[in-house]
Amino acid sequence: MRRAYRNYIKNNWFIKLILVYASIAVLTIVTLSYFAYFFLSRSVIQSHMEIQLNAMSSIDNYFEDKYDAVQRMMQDVYRDQELSDNVSFLLKNSYEDYIAYRLDKYLASTNGSKKGLEYFLNLIEDDPDIKDIILYSTDGQFLYMIDQHKQIRMVDTNAAYSYVPDAMLLQNEPVTKANDWVLKSIGQSDSPMFAVHNVINDMMTYQLVGQMLVLFNSEGAYNSLADYADSMPGYILVLTPEGDVLFDSSGRHYGKRYPYDDSQGDASYGEIAAADSYLNTLTSDKLGYRIVGITPRSEMAAKTAYLIRLILLISTICLLIAIIAPTLFVVNFAKRVKRIIRLMRRVETGDMTVRIKEEKEDELGQISRGFNDMMDELSRYIDREYKSEIKQKQAELAALQARVHPHFLYNTLEVIRMRALSLGAHDVSDMIYSLAGLFRSFVQQQSVVTFKEEIDNCRKYLELFRIRYKDRFTYEIDIDPGLAHLHVAKMSLQPIVENVIVHGLQSERDDNKVEIRASLVDDSIRVIVKDNGQGIPRDRLEAIRNRLHLADSSDEAPSFGLRSVVERLHLMYGKQYGLEIDSDPGNGTTVTVWSPAVNGRE
Repeated sequence: MRRAYRNYIKNNWFIKLILVYASIAVLTIVTLSYFAYFFLSRSVIQSHMEIQLNAMSSIDNYFEDKYDAVQRMMQDVYRDQELSDNVSFLLKNSYEDYIAYRLDKYLASTNGSKKGLEYFLNLIEDDPDIKDIILYSTDGQFLYMIDQHKQIRMVDTNAAYSYVPDAMLLQNEPVTKANDWVLKSIGQSDSPMFAVHNVINDMMTYQLVGQMLVLFNSEGAYNSLADYADSMPGYILVLTPEGDVLFDSSGRHYGKRYPYDDSQGDASYGEIAAADSYLNTLTSDKLGYRIVGITPRSEMAAKTAYLIRLILLISTICLLIAIIAPTLFVVNFAKRVKRIIRLMRRVETGDMTVRIKEEKEDELGQISRGFNDMMDELSRYIDREYKSEIKQKQAELAALQARVHPHFLYNTLEVIRMRALSLGAHDVSDMIYSLAGLFRSFVQQQSVVTFKEEIDNCRKYLELFRIRYKDRFTYEIDIDPGLAHLHVAKMSLQPIVENVIVHGLQSERDDNKVEIRASLVDDSIRVIVKDNGQGIPRDRLEAIRNRLHLADSSDEAPSFGLRSVVERLHLMYGKQYGLEIDSDPGNGTTVTVWSPAVNGRE
C-alpha cells in the first residue's frame, strides 16, 4: 500500500485531483441518495400505514355494527310487550312450564302469536354471521342455546358443578371473547368468534332475569378486509381491555393473551411488540376494545426495497457521469503535462534540440511556446558564451597540467630526498618519501582503492607528523587482515586522520596518540579513529553533527573535509553509510566510519 501511494499518488498531482474530486462527488451523491431514500421511504411507509388504518376503521365499523344489531334485538324485545313477557317467563321458569305457558297463550290468541324463542330463530336466519344465540337465566342457572341450524338446546349450568354462573356474573364488557366455560357447556370449539353481551330485564319489575350472548363468527370480520387484502401491510388485532385477542387477521393469536400487551387490564393502550414493528392503534371508547395494526419492519423494508434499487441505479449513473467525464479531461491534461516533463528531462541530459509541439491555445500551449522560446535563446547563449568559456578553461587547465606533470613532481621530490640522505638527514628523507607517496596517490584518477591502499596513505600521513613531533606523538593501526583486499572510496579515511591531527594534536603534550582500528561488522567495514586530545565541547559537537548534513559543500565552509567524506559515501553507497562523531571534553574524540564490504570496484 505504501509503495503504491509513493509510486502513483504522492507525487502525482493529477491523481490527487481525481481522488479528491471523486471523493467529493461520491460523498455528495451518497448523502443526497440517503436523504432521498429517507424521505421517499417515509412517504411509502406513511402511505401503507394509512391503508392499514383504513382497514382498522373497517374492522371497527364491523364490530360496532354487530353490537348495534344486538342492541336493536333487545330494543325490539322491550318494545313488544308480549315478546318481553314471553322472554321473561322463559328465563324465570323451566322449559316445560314455558311450553305450557306458550301453549295457553297460543290457544288464547286469535292470530296465533309466535313471539318467544321463535323470534331468536328468525334473527339467526337474518344474519349469517351469527353463530349462536345464548339466553342465560340468572335465577335458574340454566341457558338456552340456539345454533345456526335452528336447533334449540337447554343446558343446566348449576353453580354446584359448573363455572358458567360465575363467568356470566363477571361478564360486564359489551364485546368480549367467548367465555371458555360457556363454550364448553354448549359443546362449541374455540373457533374464531367474538361475543356481544346484553342483560335482560323484566319490563314489569325492572329486575335482572338473565343475559343474552350473541356469538358472531369472525369470518365476517375477515370479509370486511376484502378491499384491503392486496394492499394492506402487516396484520390487525382486536384486543379486549385485558389483552385477550378477539380477532387476528393473521390467525396466529386468536383466543390468547397477546404476548406483547403490557396494559394488564388498564383501559389505556399498552406497549405492543414493537421494537421491530410499525404500529397503528385505534381505541373504541364506546365498546372498550382496542384495534392494533402491526407491521414488521422487515415486511415494510421489502415494500421499500425497490426504492433502494432505483436510487442505487440513479446514483450509479450520476457517479459515472460525474467521475468519468472529468477524469477523461484530467487524464488528457495529465498526458500533455507528462509529455512536457519528459521533454524537459531530455534537456537535463544535454539534448538542446528538444522542442514541444503544442497546437492548443490553453495554458499548457502557452507554457510550451514559452519553453520553446527559452530553449532557442538558451541555445544561442550557449553557442555565444558558454562554449567559448569552456574552451578557454580547457586551454588553461592543459597548460597548468603540463607545468605540474606528475613525473616532474616525483623526480623533483626524489632528488631532494637523495640530497637529504647524502647529508645524513634521514628524518627529512623519510618525510619526503611519505609525502611523495601521498602525492602519487592523490593524482591517481580512480575513485575506489583497496582498503590496504587507503590505510597505507593514512600511515604515510601519520608518519610525517611522527617525524615532525618526534617523541611527543605516536600512532597505532590495528586492522583485520581480511579487510585488505576489500575496496573503499578513495580519500574516505585520510581527511578524517588529517582532521584529528589538526584539531586533536596538542604540541605542548608528550603523549599525543592516534589509534586506527578496523573490523568487519556484519556486511560493513567499521573504522574507528580515536585521539586523546582535548575533545570537543558539547555545543560545538552538536553544530558539527548538524553541519555534516548541510547541502552547502563549499570548500570555504567549516568541516568541509568531513562533509566531503559523508557526501561521497552517501552518493556511492547510500545514506545508511557515513560517519559518526563522539567526543568527551578533556578525554579525546572518536570518529567511526561505516562503509560497505565491497569485494570489487563497483
